[in-house]
Amino acid sequence: MAPPQCAVSPPPASPTNAANAVGGKSRTQLAVTQVKKLCKQGRLEHARRLLLDALPRPPPTLLCNVLLIAYVSGALPDHALRLYALLNHAARPPPRSDHYTYSCALTACARSRRLRLGRSVHAHLLRRARSLPDTAVLRNSLLNLYASCARYRHCGVDVVRRLFDAMPKSKRNVVSWNTLFSWYVKTGRPEEALEMFVRMLEDGIRPTPVSFVNVFPAAGSSDPSWPFVIYGVLIKHGVEYVNDLFIVSSAIGMFSETGDVQSARMVFEHAAKKNIEVWNTMINGYVQNGRFSEAMDLFIQILGSKEVPSDVVTFLSAVTAASQSQDGRLGQQLHCYLMKGMCTELPVILGNALAVMYSRCGNVQTAFELFDRLPEKDIVSWNTMVTAFVQNDFDLEGLLLVYQMQKSGFAPDTVTLTAVLSAASNTGDLQIGKQSHGYLIRHGIEGEGLESYLIDMYSKSGRIDMAQKVFDSYETGRDEVTWNAMIAGYTQSGQPEQAVLAFRAMIQAGVEPTSVTLASVLPACDPVGGGVCAGKQIHSFALRHSLDTNVFVGTALVDMYSKCGEISAAENVFGGMTEKSTVTYTTMISGLGQHGFGERALSLFYLMQDKGLKPDAVTFLAAISACNYSGLVDEGLSLYRSMKAFGLSATPQHHCCIVDLLAKAGRADEAYDFVESLGEDGNFIAIWGSLLASCKAQGKMELATWATEKVLNIEKQYGHAGYNVLLSQLFAAEGNWSSADSLRKEMRLRRLMKKAGSSWIEVQSPALQDRSIERNQNSCSSFGFFDWIKERFPTLQVMPQWSNGKHVHRDNNIRIHQKRNKRLGSRP
Repeated sequence: MAPPQCAVSPPPASPTNAANAVGGKSRTQLAVTQVKKLCKQGRLEHARRLLLDALPRPPPTLLCNVLLIAYVSGALPDHALRLYALLNHAARPPPRSDHYTYSCALTACARSRRLRLGRSVHAHLLRRARSLPDTAVLRNSLLNLYASCARYRHCGVDVVRRLFDAMPKSKRNVVSWNTLFSWYVKTGRPEEALEMFVRMLEDGIRPTPVSFVNVFPAAGSSDPSWPFVIYGVLIKHGVEYVNDLFIVSSAIGMFSETGDVQSARMVFEHAAKKNIEVWNTMINGYVQNGRFSEAMDLFIQILGSKEVPSDVVTFLSAVTAASQSQDGRLGQQLHCYLMKGMCTELPVILGNALAVMYSRCGNVQTAFELFDRLPEKDIVSWNTMVTAFVQNDFDLEGLLLVYQMQKSGFAPDTVTLTAVLSAASNTGDLQIGKQSHGYLIRHGIEGEGLESYLIDMYSKSGRIDMAQKVFDSYETGRDEVTWNAMIAGYTQSGQPEQAVLAFRAMIQAGVEPTSVTLASVLPACDPVGGGVCAGKQIHSFALRHSLDTNVFVGTALVDMYSKCGEISAAENVFGGMTEKSTVTYTTMISGLGQHGFGERALSLFYLMQDKGLKPDAVTFLAAISACNYSGLVDEGLSLYRSMKAFGLSATPQHHCCIVDLLAKAGRADEAYDFVESLGEDGNFIAIWGSLLASCKAQGKMELATWATEKVLNIEKQYGHAGYNVLLSQLFAAEGNWSSADSLRKEMRLRRLMKKAGSSWIEVQSPALQDRSIERNQNSCSSFGFFDWIKERFPTLQVMPQWSNGKHVHRDNNIRIHQKRNKRLGSRP
């Protein structure tokens, strides 16, 4: 007989219900086991389906975390975020998230760079803060999110540091400190990173290998003694730290960054093991420091090693070495080796590097052929080829390639638009520059240094006012590059006073001028612009800030003193330079020649070769011009003939200089024969114009007639007002008034105007200018200007001195610069 049942007792379980409960529990446990097993096997899609379809609702939080961790560990942050969203919004009821769930979601946001979504998870986390345990894992995930995605603004709120300071000391572990080091290095604050590293050691936290890997870049960009200090701390932590491959690679990079390649090689040699990453870092360190032969020695060792196989990065470093050393033969050998050894298609990154190498070696045609044959092109491939065209003066080809790039489905980015702006600057095409500027504004594209390219483009396009507007619009974010572009723009636009004023404003704004700044502003200190006084002040600034040792600054100082008539000061600067380039010697040779010291200029030309510097075409032009100024005819002709021995071809400027040299020496017949021997290369108006002027001066009327016909034929194509005036004067001198009048009428119909010469006078700082006016067909004068001088200074004794084509009159309170238009040895 069954026992009586109490009213409150539960009903006895039927055999069917009991069996179902046991069966459901066993099925759930089986599903849990299968999910874990699938995650370990990497079959994450099957695990997701099993989690969402076979398990009861809500699915266990533990299993959700297992799958989320698997997605994050497998570098699939987007899958992790989709699963997190599905579990929280689609599943009913949703699983209860714990601190591991939020940690995985935050890590996925950090790795996919989704700061907005990460903030949403952070907000959800804050709403549930009381029900969640305060763990170091969760706080570190938050710290990592903002360190990975947030942007640091100077004088703004440092979110990462604020989160770190808000962490209780008990929750801060070495992971927290490592994240902070990485954040400071990423945002360009190495001193703060090193300060926090020392603070971590003082707090008794033992660093991990990751700690050193994160702090090494900060030591490499700070005080030169820091790398040795940090590496010393590393050695104290034991051999396992010293031989860690990640640490070895990072230490080599740190020493290479400071230029201490010897210490980097010592770390490399003492490493117990070396993998390919260590070899690549050492090779790249040599390449970064211009030690290309040592880099290639290591590269050859790797090719002959069977223990360490080379990879794409190895060949990338070797191609970069060939590119930076401009060794086209080595680059071709590497290309052939790759083509023979690669079983598959050439990787895109190597194809891009080879295109850069060929373009830097001046072989743009081969670079384009390689680019055209690439089976796959990315945005870097297009940008590489566009930049190669622009850097090698194929600006129109570069612009056409940008059009083709857009047709292929690639949108221009910062690098593309930088190249387009450079092309617009080189061609002076204002419309292309404006269109690029408009594209930047419409698409909200921002990039470091873009404003300097815009300023340069508008300046070279003749719109210095637009360049000034762009400069003014960046009032809060001007760096030295922006100031340099504006100063160079004023100098190139013929506004030297504004360039000097901008330089002073730059100093007042607290921006430290660099060697590039001084090299940009010194050309503005000519007698007509800032003057030698401003040039001397800038020279003093360079001395105080140790910038005078820079080869570009020294060259600019030599040029400035030469143009201002201070040739002795130019020679003193030149003699004190520890490093001299071909441009430096060329500038000094040109200055000596223009001051009539032809023999000294020739001595310097030969001394340059004794020092191991090879003269270029511009150097020969300066030396031949020096011979021209000093009447050294035979020496000038000898220099001209020796150009072929240096592998140089003469340009129209060289031809024009030789014609002028012979003609001034009274050898107009030889000058005519020389021009005739040039054939088509002599069909330049400057060459025949120079010959015509010399024939006129020497009364060689028969030769002048032949030269006149040539000038008229060439001038019709280009229209040069100066030579039309010369021809008119020549006709008038012969009494051929009808031809002279006809030529003048033709000039008026073609709207050809000869630019008037101008004179400047400086009286105790104020500068006055008087433009000479053509009074009649034969002469130009500025009588009113000199009458004013005689009235103002009746006792003035004028001692004429000729310097750089300017007639310089000296007095204690007055300097006069009379400047005439000069013929240019180039096709107009």
